[in-house]
Amino acid sequence: MQLVRALFRTASALSWLGAAARIATIPTIPFTETGGTYNVSMLTDIVVDSRYAEEVDNIGQTLIPPTLLEFAQTFQGDLKSVLELDLKLSQATKRKPNSIFVTFGNDTSFMDAAGRWTQEGYKLRVDDRGLVVTGASPLGSWWATRSIIQATVAGNSTLAKGSGTDAPGWGTRGVMLDAGRHYYPPEFLVEMCSYLSFFKQNTFHVHLSDNLYNNVERYSAEQSLELAAAFRLWSDDQAVAGLNRRQNESYTREQFDNVQIQCAKRGVTIIPEIEAPGHALVIVQWKPQLGLDDLSMLNISHPETIPTMKAIWKTFLPWFHSKVVHIGADEYDSRLVSDYTHFVNEMNTFIQTETKGEKSMRIWGTFTPNQGANISKTISYQHWDVRADQPYYDYIQNGYNVLNSDDYVYLVGGWSGSFAQELDLSKIFNGPFGSPYSPVVFDSKAIGDNPSRRNPRVLGEVAALWNDYGQNSTTVLQAYYSWRNALPALADKQWGGNITEAEYTSIFDTLHAAVPAQNLDRKIPSRSDTILHYTFDNSNSNTVRDRSGNGYDGTIHGCHMTDSTIHFAGGCYLETPLSSKGRDYTLSFRVKPTSSNPGTLFAGSDSTFVNGNGTITNATLISGGSPYSLNYTLPLNNWTDVSLVGDGNATRLTVSTDGSKSETMEFTTRIGVDGEYSVWAPIGVEAPLARVGEGFTGLMQNIMLRGSAA
Repeated sequence: MQLVRALFRTASALSWLGAAARIATIPTIPFTETGGTYNVSMLTDIVVDSRYAEEVDNIGQTLIPPTLLEFAQTFQGDLKSVLELDLKLSQATKRKPNSIFVTFGNDTSFMDAAGRWTQEGYKLRVDDRGLVVTGASPLGSWWATRSIIQATVAGNSTLAKGSGTDAPGWGTRGVMLDAGRHYYPPEFLVEMCSYLSFFKQNTFHVHLSDNLYNNVERYSAEQSLELAAAFRLWSDDQAVAGLNRRQNESYTREQFDNVQIQCAKRGVTIIPEIEAPGHALVIVQWKPQLGLDDLSMLNISHPETIPTMKAIWKTFLPWFHSKVVHIGADEYDSRLVSDYTHFVNEMNTFIQTETKGEKSMRIWGTFTPNQGANISKTISYQHWDVRADQPYYDYIQNGYNVLNSDDYVYLVGGWSGSFAQELDLSKIFNGPFGSPYSPVVFDSKAIGDNPSRRNPRVLGEVAALWNDYGQNSTTVLQAYYSWRNALPALADKQWGGNITEAEYTSIFDTLHAAVPAQNLDRKIPSRSDTILHYTFDNSNSNTVRDRSGNGYDGTIHGCHMTDSTIHFAGGCYLETPLSSKGRDYTLSFRVKPTSSNPGTLFAGSDSTFVNGNGTITNATLISGGSPYSLNYTLPLNNWTDVSLVGDGNATRLTVSTDGSKSETMEFTTRIGVDGEYSVWAPIGVEAPLARVGEGFTGLMQNIMLRGSAA
């Protein structure tokens, strides 16, 4: 055991020796300087090697790989949006002065941690004529473009001259998001892909069906059939008619296609998961005869079960543009290992036959060979808990390939009695054994029970975020905030980089601000802390002037203004050029309701703030379809000063009516299982800004948005 520990620590120490010649980006870039610098403001062109412009990466995880030219076009847009470099894109066989030349080269130095050639490698050279990117494939060239943008931002538009060869340590790097228990709009998935891609993560595993973390044994069969469960793909195919009862919280084929295409454009592959035979309550609710006594599990021995699952997969396999699909297959009845094995192998044969070998299958680690699970070795395992398996002994030494999702960096949204809600930097940089975390750490308790860094059966690492307690536990963007500050550090370790915690802390904010094609923080440019200010003092116009100096003027639709007051009635509203403001903010206004009917005060793309909802009159925030109400109603026919405050992961409301003493209340959410346990947790909701007063009857004055929490 001491020898194993010594070898493990030696490998970690050796990985740090390369830190002497590198650029401290995220991940770090091996780079040897030759002296002097190049200012990227001198660049005029991107030149794609015309001999390879239409080449694609056929080795990676996606079935829709972009061409070298298409990656270059996306790069061109990023340079303009992030660096304000408007470069001409052309094709030629040779580079031009002051250009970024993008070409191919099958260099044997593109090696992963196991010493295997990888198509994701690239070479980068900076000299007095510009930059040269030599990718092992179009995908390798794409990762070089992320390095260029990061190094340029970090170097204040100046790059050191020199060269480097870079390649990932592992082929699968990214995250898993539980969209089965919590719906996420397609646009959010696309924005997350941009975030992952910037830090060279190539995998977004999306869990598409599940039921809440409920002890179903507590419920009758009738009650279980009404518990929260969801299937997130919507099809009109008769084979799955009735399976999905949540059309408004699902993905159509067009939407899911677009998500996969947009993510592939940035080197990220969507890995879809449809869960069975456990966590399958949504399927049993559709066909109750298929359930075991625990209705969240399918009765595999029932003659309709496997045909039903084949019908589901036959419907949706054509939707999926990845080479790997995930059938879940975890946490099943331990008395039914033989049935489980038959199910998994039968589904594997079906998927391979149905796709003519185009797709392989993955399952969660649940039953091991020692438990009698004789699973086909063409199936890969995804480890998540050493209480379920010991990957090194159970799978790797038995010839299985394994993806690491160990619960060392496992998150549960909103609240959990066992797991964190946000990724922890210290766990990544210090690791469980005193050295940085690595994809080969499957067991965070026993260092000797892990494979070596060079073991070829380690596929990589994917960090999981689960929503055990469902839709109301978090908002959509809280998933992003669970990962925001530390995921790039994990990406460095997934790639095989060696950035230190001090370096990471010093550079994170700078690089984070440069992530293209997303606004997950819901930032709004502003000259000062005051982002928007409407005083309604120009009553002879349909334009409401923004007095903040930012020019965010509003437009009135049917309302009128008098005496610095806007009058809402009959469905009129005020439209602003803004949509949402993320953490942190203070949205203040004066309001006088003149009707007891519920109405919308503010609405945006991420949330809505209403003066009552349905049959209640309580002040309520709605986010992701979930209402969060206060035990408070705005008084009728009285002026109330209101401040809606977003302060990190908390949202508060402060009110004062007709000059009375102010009262502050916090929006919270109830998380747990009815009758078993529950907790109240804070909820972070974005400020809604797109429309004001639509459906509300009353008066408003002095609307102001600030970029800080009061």
